[in-house]
Amino acid sequence: MCQLFIDADPALWASHTRSFRMDGMVTSVRLEEMFWRTLETIGHRDDLTVPQLLHRLYNESLDADHDVGNFTSFLRVCCLRFLELQLRGLIPTEDRVKLSQLPARDILSLETIQRLKANPRLT
Repeated sequence: MCQLFIDADPALWASHTRSFRMDGMVTSVRLEEMFWRTLETIGHRDDLTVPQLLHRLYNESLDADHDVGNFTSFLRVCCLRFLELQLRGLIPTEDRVKLSQLPARDILSLETIQRLKANPRLT
């Protein structure tokens, strides 16, 4: 089992720092290549560059009163959620479908229902 991970291309976990401007300030984020690729995929779905996507995620998180003190961790979780939601069939894998046009509340409700069905002790 571990060979699937150990023998993967080492470039996938190579860390890279990218700098971008957010609200007039230069910010740097350090992530592994696989996360940068996933962010590019997410941004592409809505015709956004990675800096535009990060800016939108940051501002919408603040608007929702979330603590984005560890923004890098938040971005990693966003990437994993994107992939998990696709694997679970809650969002389409076709890149022609814009994420901004998906019914987020409905998807979150379906996710909760699936989680409760998988673990009835949570109810």
